[in-house]
Amino acid sequence: MKYDAVIFDLDGTLTDTLGDLKNSVNHAMREFGFPERTLDEVRLFVGNGVKRLVDLSVPENTDSETAAKCLAVFKEYYKNNSLVETKPYNGIISMLEALKSNGIKTAVVTNKMHEAAEDIVGLLFGEIIDITVGQVDGVAQKPQPDGINFVLKKLGVSKEKAVYVGDSEVDCITAKNAGIPCIGVTWGFRDKSVLLENGADYIADIPEDIVKYVM
Repeated sequence: MKYDAVIFDLDGTLTDTLGDLKNSVNHAMREFGFPERTLDEVRLFVGNGVKRLVDLSVPENTDSETAAKCLAVFKEYYKNNSLVETKPYNGIISMLEALKSNGIKTAVVTNKMHEAAEDIVGLLFGEIIDITVGQVDGVAQKPQPDGINFVLKKLGVSKEKAVYVGDSEVDCITAKNAGIPCIGVTWGFRDKSVLLENGADYIADIPEDIVKYVM
């Protein structure tokens, strides 16, 4: 096998979380009397953590104090509503099971809040995923490689035997910063052209493609 470990992004890669993210954003927007955001707008805003998502969602020139309050409202709502519409993409479960049955270790490294990430991964994937690392205070988020480095150390896998899978330019850059190859998936929140422009080493159009690249 080419790789001993596959590390995944979460939103837009393993799970379709866009509906719940949009609903949580718009709950916060309504609380402050701001215009709501469309699904396509939220799709473009995700990838750099929830603070960036909210900063892009509030009207331009919103002061930092108001944006921070809006972020707090978003976090509280999302904590209780992160699994209303969220589901795995078609073929994801069977892909993960194929990797697992061949002894390949799996992990998630995401800019999603750690608690929400653990809840989603635990409920949707159970023990198929070995480790989940989300955004926590004091730890650099993607595109910094800290999460990937932490996971590889925990799994006992070298960079030469690991690959990162994601759907955005942030994921491609994160993999590059960590010194491992990236599989870009085309069913997520960005176009294939974005993945190629940002250095994806492989392109997966369906989850089964990941198994082929890894094995």
